[in-house]
Amino acid sequence: MTTIEALLPSTTPLGLIDAEGQARPGELAMPDAAVLLELYRRMTIGRRFDAQATALTKQGRLAVYPSSHGQEACQIGAVLALREQDWLFPTYRDSVAIVSRAVPPAEVLSLLRGDWHCGYDPHEHRVAPQCTPLATNTLHAVGLGHAARLKGEDQVAVVLLGDGATSEGDTHEALNFAAVWKAPVVFLVQNNGYAISVPLEKQTAAPRLAYKGVGYGMRSRLVDGNDAAAVHAVVTEAIAHAAAGEGPTLIEALTYRIEAHTNADDATRYREAEEVQAWLRRDPLSRLDAYLRAAGILDDAVASDFAEQAERFAATVREQMNADAVLDPAELFEHVYAQPTPALIAQRDELLAEIAREAG
Repeated sequence: MTTIEALLPSTTPLGLIDAEGQARPGELAMPDAAVLLELYRRMTIGRRFDAQATALTKQGRLAVYPSSHGQEACQIGAVLALREQDWLFPTYRDSVAIVSRAVPPAEVLSLLRGDWHCGYDPHEHRVAPQCTPLATNTLHAVGLGHAARLKGEDQVAVVLLGDGATSEGDTHEALNFAAVWKAPVVFLVQNNGYAISVPLEKQTAAPRLAYKGVGYGMRSRLVDGNDAAAVHAVVTEAIAHAAAGEGPTLIEALTYRIEAHTNADDATRYREAEEVQAWLRRDPLSRLDAYLRAAGILDDAVASDFAEQAERFAATVREQMNADAVLDPAELFEHVYAQPTPALIAQRDELLAEIAREAG
């Protein structure tokens, strides 16, 4: 029988590198230099991608974009911990994580452009479609993980969710099923302080979201979500725990959303500029930069090379997204049902006939 002590998270967030870039002693093992450098490289590219996608919304090339500026350590730390055979279940805010999983950026942004519900092949990349309804991806992840376990396949599902999603019924069901079945799933809650405009304390009375795992009999971890090294270490350990048949882990990563909820949101209506500035001083990229330079792992030449890679990546995004999409109205009716219903066929034929009349 698992003891409560074994399930409880730490009282303070686990970390490896503090806000000033200094090493923090603790129970976590620091990833090796190659992993740290790759975390930095991917975060550099991810931040530039995020800025480029934000600019595309202002140019009308994207209908909406939820920025993840400030949350790169959570997303990159988790993705780099994934093994090749593992699956990622992202939300609408996790585009940086998806492109870091080597999904072409134009295919990632097709959802936010309004072209497709999912523009990439989930099976090819082992990345589920981006989840727009809160928390529905949690149940999908548990389903995949449980199925893999029944089939004897070595796969772990890592599901990303926000603090607001933890108040959804789907999350309750997913945590309960995962714990009962010992499903190989890692729940990574990116607690950025707000569920759109609602601060954490107004949507839950829990002292920490990580403590919710105890009620399900699930081990939980609390980590500094702006410390990429720590996030990577905790997620890596949780994946190994799940792959060994030991069950799921709930991880709460404390982070912050620097930009507004989306380009349609006015964040000044519900938070103060001083709060944002305080979190900017805890920037995940800056602290890793400081640590790597002090350790002699990163210098100006390497940092410049990474910045150039990021600019080339952004240029590719601009080129791909500036091309007008070729849309086929008939595609509206595809994939609605495995076998189209008579009503759906009639609607399709009516629309295509009307288009033909307008063209003629």
